Amino acid sequence: MKTKHILYTPSGVCSRAIDVTADEQDVIQQVFFIGGCNGNLQGISQLVKGQRIDDVIGRLQGIRCGAKSTSCPDQLSEALRQLKNAPLE
Repeated sequence: MKTKHILYTPSGVCSRAIDVTADEQDVIQQVFFIGGCNGNLQGISQLVKGQRIDDVIGRLQGIRCGAKSTSCPDQLSEALRQLKNAPLE
């Protein structure tokens, strides 16, 4: 099975990078956050695994963290938008 992968650099949040892989049918295979709130981000990573990219984008985009205009889940939705257009490997 072919996959697509990106290492996304989020902005405006505590995490420093989001490493995400999906298969050729846009099903998320794995997500790793570098930095940020470890327990919460591990939970998010497990919850989105096996989900379709578009479904996750729809659920996570626009979520804010306190007074910030974004959040780690919102930044994951941005990473997934980029992943949709990544080449298959």
